[in-house]
Amino acid sequence: MSIETQTPPTEHEIRLPIGGMTCASCVRRVERSLEKKDGVKSVAVNLATEEATIDFDPGVVNAADLVATIESAGYSVPTTTVTLPVDGMTCASCVRRVEKALEKVEGVQSVSVNLATETATIQGHAGSLDRSALESAVVRAGYAIRESGETAESEDDSLTDRRLAELRNLKIKAVAALAVSALLMFLMYWPDWFFGGQPFDSMQSMNYLMFALATPIQVWAGWQFYRLAFAAGRHGQMNMNTLVAIGTSAAYLYSTAVTFFPERLVDHHDMPEVYYETATVIIGLILVGRWLEARARLRTSSAITALMDLAPATARVIRNDDEVEIPLAAVAVGDLVRVRPGERIATDGVVLSGQSAVDESMLTGESLPVEKESGDEVIGATVNTTGTLTFRATRVGKDTALAQIIKLVGDAQGSKAPIQRLADTISSYFVPIVLVLSALTFAVWYLVGPAPEFRNALQAAIAVLIIACPCAMGLATPTAVMVGTGRGAEMGILIKGGAALEQAHKIDTVVLDKTGTVTQGKPAVVAVVPDGRFDESLLLRLAASTEIGSEHPLGAAIVRAAREQGLTIESATGFRATPGKGVSAVVEEKQIVIGTRAFLAESGIEADSPSARGAELASLGQTPMYVGIDGNVAGIIAVADTLKPDSVEAIGQLRAQGRDVWMLTGDNRATAVAVAAQVGLPEDRVIAEVLPSEKAGVVERLQSEGRIVAMVGDGINDAPALATADLGIAIGTGADVAKEASDITLVGGDLRGVGNALDLSRQTMRTIRQNLFWAFAYNVVLIPVAMGVLYPFTGHLLNPGLAAGAMALSSVSVVTNSLRLRGFRGRSGAPTSSGPRSPQRPDLELRTATAQ
Repeated sequence: MSIETQTPPTEHEIRLPIGGMTCASCVRRVERSLEKKDGVKSVAVNLATEEATIDFDPGVVNAADLVATIESAGYSVPTTTVTLPVDGMTCASCVRRVEKALEKVEGVQSVSVNLATETATIQGHAGSLDRSALESAVVRAGYAIRESGETAESEDDSLTDRRLAELRNLKIKAVAALAVSALLMFLMYWPDWFFGGQPFDSMQSMNYLMFALATPIQVWAGWQFYRLAFAAGRHGQMNMNTLVAIGTSAAYLYSTAVTFFPERLVDHHDMPEVYYETATVIIGLILVGRWLEARARLRTSSAITALMDLAPATARVIRNDDEVEIPLAAVAVGDLVRVRPGERIATDGVVLSGQSAVDESMLTGESLPVEKESGDEVIGATVNTTGTLTFRATRVGKDTALAQIIKLVGDAQGSKAPIQRLADTISSYFVPIVLVLSALTFAVWYLVGPAPEFRNALQAAIAVLIIACPCAMGLATPTAVMVGTGRGAEMGILIKGGAALEQAHKIDTVVLDKTGTVTQGKPAVVAVVPDGRFDESLLLRLAASTEIGSEHPLGAAIVRAAREQGLTIESATGFRATPGKGVSAVVEEKQIVIGTRAFLAESGIEADSPSARGAELASLGQTPMYVGIDGNVAGIIAVADTLKPDSVEAIGQLRAQGRDVWMLTGDNRATAVAVAAQVGLPEDRVIAEVLPSEKAGVVERLQSEGRIVAMVGDGINDAPALATADLGIAIGTGADVAKEASDITLVGGDLRGVGNALDLSRQTMRTIRQNLFWAFAYNVVLIPVAMGVLYPFTGHLLNPGLAAGAMALSSVSVVTNSLRLRGFRGRSGAPTSSGPRSPQRPDLELRTATAQ
């Protein structure tokens, strides 16, 4: 085995982590495979660190080739994800430009850039992905890397503060530009009745004043367009800022030439005119549009902000028998935490003492508080309503359920739906095409257009540049995904990303695992049938006293039922359990036998008389447990895995949506059919006696029939089936709600969330299609109008100021349409929490209002 050297990496050296190596033979196999590759100079594989250090010639072989070689040898190279906050993107053209730049970096497998969240998510093989190289690629493309906060919360605060500052700056500049525009227009059209008419002795004098007013707007308010256009142009790129900068500069510079050199331009038309007001009104209206857009985009990310604000700032921990209030970040695993009525629970934990009802609606969407007592889990950021609880912290910081949910929602909002790819591809060619169309428009109007040729040519060319809007195309999908996933999180529906959101609306078949999904997943006593010599309470008390030593779930259900009724459980002697049959013990000097009818027969107890009742209970999907006392049948206790209270409504909702619903279970068919009948499913939609390992095969069989299948299960036992399905929906409860997240996770365990998730997907995809339609239709219709196709019918060209207003409104309309998803309520009766409420940052709304 080669020994790994500790020399620092050279420019042609790469270190790749390798999975699957177990011995020295594996090491040598990997080394030999790599050494055979052309361009590889040396290889050192270390089994202890599971890493390969490879010196290679990048002109002959690249990192992707090396990874493929390792994988072909039967080993794996883990992937990693890097997220970069990118500044300076303003439109879909920017998105595609950043993606292209990052795709060229060594080791990159895939790139997704999101305009709404201003982030780039890069996936590549661990060891071959260099963050500094990725950042350099973004900078070379003409954009900037925004400094990240030390924590997710500080980064979110920083982004919010930056956007609020951006709102204030945009508002100030927009107001100033529009005010100057109004003044310039008043100067041009000064009415005769106002102070005796025009105060200027010549047009030249008025032009000087207009130049003085317009120049600060062009340079100060319009500087952001120039800065971003120059940054892109320096790297041979173009974006929307390029169009605005060229359009406004053409109007301003021509007007400046007319102001200072009118005699040189007099030949172009009878009387030189200036377009200062055109340049300033374009800048003003576009800034208004960006202010409205920024304001709306701030609202699209409100779900993340609200979730982060749920956590309390401090916690009350018990140290040396004293309560001490400490910052939340100082709470450690194992700390004893006390929470009083009305306070938020600081972190995830297990209750040690106390009883209370906890409001979990801000995370699960469930409206009713959940009772908590010793041994129950509590989730951080939920609200303790009635009693005082003392619990032991089991998860803190980034490991809590709230932190997992925030990360999952953040990842989803930063993801890209597949439908966006077409818009991004078109946008990458959009700006160059617009520049060509503008130049052609100017040439046609100047060479063959009616008089005044130059003025018409300039006006039409500027209108084409200004009205073109790739922004709307770039915002069409990500804003809808952001709002849709955020609204889902507020309702206890965690959606993994844009791809899952897009796939969900296509589902036509839903497969439900029975245990833990349709039913509670926890057996409960549903009937106590004494034979007449004993009453129900005595029969249940004696049975529970017998079962107290049993570990079987059916026995635990009997014990739990007795305790819930406040019955006294006595000690038992001579306890004996027969696997698969039953148990026996002596309680209060009585010989008790509990189990199947056959087990009682083996114990010398005939159970013929209650057998009919037992068969009747079994036909209802219940398990009859026969009880014998001192050699005689004393009655039957029926135990069943009861339905969740929402299952009937949830399945009815799915069927009302037109989806084919199936139930899958490992239980016997009689029990499964009985449960299906209770929830309104026909017998032919029940697949019973299926082993966990066979569930994925059932999903594949349904898919082979051309169905698009969603599998709903607990996320653990059903993992293979969830992965096989077109959409995996995991039922999650407790503090692990996001840990085993599938494509979609239902936090509260409410089955009605399945129908709501599919409905939310449908609404979101409808919104995306509307956005894309209007974004494309806007450009397809209005660019020809700006070029002058209506001139033969109207005798007028489109005013560039109106073009600027239309362009600004196009982006705003897309974002506003996406925001309508915040009003999604789901079906009647389903959890429809209005979302997390912020107890910590009441200043945010005030700051936002101030910025506005």
